Amino acid sequence: MSPPPLPYEQIEESSSYAIINKIALARVENLGDTFRSFHSDTGNQEQGQEQQGEEVVEKAQNKHKIVLVDVIRTPQDTSNTSIAFYRACHRPNQLHFDPHTVRAAIVTCGGLCPGLNNVVREVVNSLRNIYGVKTVWGVTGGWNGFHNDRYEPVPLTPAVVRHIHHGGGSFLRTSRGGFDVDKTIAFLQNRNINQLYVIGGDGTHRAAHKVHEACQERKLNIAVAGVPKTIDNDVDYIDRSFGFNSAVEAAQNAIRVGLTEAQCTLPNGIAVIKLMGREAGYLGAFAALASNDVDLVLVPECPIVLEGEDGILPFLLERVKQKNYAVVVVSEGAGQDLVGATQMKEAGSGNKILAPIAEFIRDQISSYFEKQGVDARMKYIDPSYMVRGVPANSSDSLYCSELAQNAVHCAMAGFTGFSVGLVNNTLVMIPIPHLTATSPRAMNLEQKGGEIWNRVIAMTGQPRPSRKVCDNNPEAPRRPEPVSR
Repeated sequence: MSPPPLPYEQIEESSSYAIINKIALARVENLGDTFRSFHSDTGNQEQGQEQQGEEVVEKAQNKHKIVLVDVIRTPQDTSNTSIAFYRACHRPNQLHFDPHTVRAAIVTCGGLCPGLNNVVREVVNSLRNIYGVKTVWGVTGGWNGFHNDRYEPVPLTPAVVRHIHHGGGSFLRTSRGGFDVDKTIAFLQNRNINQLYVIGGDGTHRAAHKVHEACQERKLNIAVAGVPKTIDNDVDYIDRSFGFNSAVEAAQNAIRVGLTEAQCTLPNGIAVIKLMGREAGYLGAFAALASNDVDLVLVPECPIVLEGEDGILPFLLERVKQKNYAVVVVSEGAGQDLVGATQMKEAGSGNKILAPIAEFIRDQISSYFEKQGVDARMKYIDPSYMVRGVPANSSDSLYCSELAQNAVHCAMAGFTGFSVGLVNNTLVMIPIPHLTATSPRAMNLEQKGGEIWNRVIAMTGQPRPSRKVCDNNPEAPRRPEPVSR
């Protein structure tokens, strides 16, 4: 016998919880609205900015499932509208492109990240093995490859990409900068390419959106699909970026080495480990949490106080007195106000040149301990490129396959100007302007909403100046944090 159903508490509209009766559905452009599709039943008439919840669900069930974004509700949420994205999935009966006429191109842009080769491999395999596409080009050297004669495109087949996922980096190689929308469009037209797959971060996606807009303006039947990539996990909306788990895993080696050096060096060994994280400290926080061996974590979102009640230096001194050693993780973008950050930018990427905060913290610790009459033996470790250049682990390898396959499915169905990402553990299509509008995101440091940072504080016991500084910060992030898996 099946157990009796559990009773449910009925929530009335007049209660403290708002009833969701409207869904704001993020619209994704579909080429079938402008061009004749391979399958005539491919349309996008059900898309809309905002409709009654029941109506939108009923229409979406006919062709496209939707995924709600803000699934966690509180009594303070007074809005009765929830935003949603289209689910990314296989649409075999809604093909916009005739597979035999598809000519695709793939490009990787920006810095390296574990899993780039996995995504490239699975885009090729999906196009060839699922849809029978014959022509796939790999654009080398990022955006430069669309117009620089030194970077020749390479034909990609399952045989060519068969083993590339076993190595780190990018098989297509990559670069920063070099974007030119007119030259990119000319490259696509000259080679009769009608599907472009762009793998990169928020800056790369902004460029990809310009390509999408140019194709729309010029009435070109070209689908532009993105796959978000960032070692810092700071692309908004998605649960996590591919390669992030692999980077966290790789960072464990640096932390273990730092721990060994600190423990085995007398007297008072202190290891300072620098990890990536320009605008957000997810990598430093998750690596520290995964190791459970870190005494202090410094991230860009949290202001650094050196001395006084909330000072990290007195805290570290007491920690070393207790256990004779300490391990410190510093994100590269932390504490830039302390080290006189400049407005200089890197050539190509346009990223702000960061001041050497990790070295500064190392020297401040050494100086403070000396003033207190305590001898400290400092060890400094910078594993940055070792972390981002590793192959994807098994978890990221599977994730990359899912992202790549669904990017292909959605492009074949005629969707364009979107990126595929994991939202609430479901793959969705995110319109690129939505993705870039609030990226890069940052960790929430509030006590009630900052679960990740709360875990760091619980592990390290370090002082929390963010409680005073950030709770009243109007620019502090209010979106849900990515799910930690």
